[in-house]
Amino acid sequence: MADECSLFSEELVNSPRGSITASHLLEYLFCPRFTYFEYVLDIPEHQEKRFKVEQGRRIHEKIRKINPGYLRKKLGVKEKKMDVYLASPLGLRGIIDEILFLDDGTAAPLDYKYAEYHDRTFKNHKYQLVFYSQLIKDNYEVPVTRGYIIYTRSKNKLTEVPIKEEDFEELKKIVEGILNVIQNCHYPKPTRYKKRCPDCCYKNICERNI
Repeated sequence: MADECSLFSEELVNSPRGSITASHLLEYLFCPRFTYFEYVLDIPEHQEKRFKVEQGRRIHEKIRKINPGYLRKKLGVKEKKMDVYLASPLGLRGIIDEILFLDDGTAAPLDYKYAEYHDRTFKNHKYQLVFYSQLIKDNYEVPVTRGYIIYTRSKNKLTEVPIKEEDFEELKKIVEGILNVIQNCHYPKPTRYKKRCPDCCYKNICERNI
């Protein structure tokens, strides 16, 4: 199977569970074919050339270095850890912007987004938090019932996102979908949201747009 699939994804192809990151998750949720083109056909994304991405990274680093002390009081934070690399027996790994340990005995991931808040939490933002929550649960053995996002383009608006047990079950299904594409060289159906296609770097090779 490794010979048939991309050498770039050799770790994912050979591992029984793979090594899934939050980037894999976000790309798959954007469109499953994104995962196929990048990790099976080994066609680079060249994300670094997109102005919005680079601008977001710079602002992200600037904002997150500011320690908003009000968060401790507002959220009941007893302890905070920043830039924490974690790996899970489920085959997940990643660096969490902040882990908040709260006075009710739970923990919560906090993620910074270079984005505007539009009165709801998008699925990709939510499941990135669920992804980080799974890592926290597996490494610290504490319950995680919510996560937080700071939207830097909406005056650093803080939003709370409830996380339920069924969200963790859905995360497992998403991970299995990612692994099916990469390990089995499965060519998936495209996203049902056609409005995403014009912003996709693979639009010129996806037959939906040819």
